[in-house]
Amino acid sequence: MTTDSLSVTFAALADPTRRAILSRLAAGPASVKELSAPFAMSGPAVSKHLRVLEKAGLITRGREAQWRPRRLEAAPIREVAQWAAGFRQFWQVSGDRLDAYLAQFQADQESGKDDR
Repeated sequence: MTTDSLSVTFAALADPTRRAILSRLAAGPASVKELSAPFAMSGPAVSKHLRVLEKAGLITRGREAQWRPRRLEAAPIREVAQWAAGFRQFWQVSGDRLDAYLAQFQADQESGKDDR
């Protein structure tokens, strides 16, 4: 069974630890030690999260002398954003309908009109 890249990205983003790691990497490259500092988990557990993110194409591993920094790769996140943007019109129309309903409700309340 073939899994599309969007599904792999969503699966990687489903975990709050991985989202926190990506947020940290948005500020710049970091080592595994730096990435694991805020979490109460073992180094191997953090490494497992990093492998999932790397497999999804969300991070890359570099090599600078003895330092092995991880870097954020934003392309898969852009794909998620483009997919979600397809729902923007739906939410806009829904919000507009709610605004119209609330305005009518408020006008009815101010005029003493009650539909019950």
